[in-house]
Amino acid sequence: MAQRLTVKDLLDQRGKHQFAMLRVETLAEAEAAEAAGIELLSVPAAMIFDRQFRDAAPTAFAFPGDNFYEIGDTADFLKWAFPLFKHGADGVYCSGSLQTVRALADHGIPVCGHVGLIPSKATWTGGFKAVGKTLDSAKLVYQQCKALADAGAFAVEIEVVPSEITAAIAEKTGLFLISMGAGSAGHAQYLFSDDVLGQNLGHVPRHAKRYADFAAEYARLQQMRIAAMADFAREVHDGAYPTPAHLVFCEANVVADFRDWLEREA
Repeated sequence: MAQRLTVKDLLDQRGKHQFAMLRVETLAEAEAAEAAGIELLSVPAAMIFDRQFRDAAPTAFAFPGDNFYEIGDTADFLKWAFPLFKHGADGVYCSGSLQTVRALADHGIPVCGHVGLIPSKATWTGGFKAVGKTLDSAKLVYQQCKALADAGAFAVEIEVVPSEITAAIAEKTGLFLISMGAGSAGHAQYLFSDDVLGQNLGHVPRHAKRYADFAAEYARLQQMRIAAMADFAREVHDGAYPTPAHLVFCEANVVADFRDWLEREA
């Protein structure tokens, strides 16, 4: 059986191998990703505690993550991260402060930071748009990478940054860069399974690519559900269900004796 990747494996393979990464939300998605050869998974924290997760994805390098405002300050992050690491997380995603990143790293927890378009902090960079298209914003992305590396992060998700800027940063940092819409100079390419599977009915980001149309399949299945349930309701209302084939029976003498008993009880 293939072994789970380690932090050292990822860092050693920088620039030698392009890793595939998905955000998965269910065990079925995690199992499919493992079978498909996806090496890195972003997962809800609760999935790490599910004993079935490692049966579904035994070799995936798993990053549990949540927004910093869902977890709290540095002390809260440590309390959150320790049990996850104990239960098999390979690293943790942290969009919190540099102090938090440093505290996690000081305790030996592999940390992945976040630069570029950070949805939970998009107000600071002008909303949901690319970051790094100007000299000043490109400098900001690099400075954030450097600060995260100095704080002890081993990886950074670099999101919606011009590919040329990502390439230049990759040459100047030892971080493992996880690209979400930031170009092939990242050491892993990251998408959400909702987008890959075509499950997302809302806005589809520019960097996302659909490889299936689950939304249409779900709509087809919903129509099948409605049709089947309508048939059931019609047969119940018409007296066509249940038929003798759906019933159990007992001997006639048992029924007669039971009825006699009921009469006496009454």
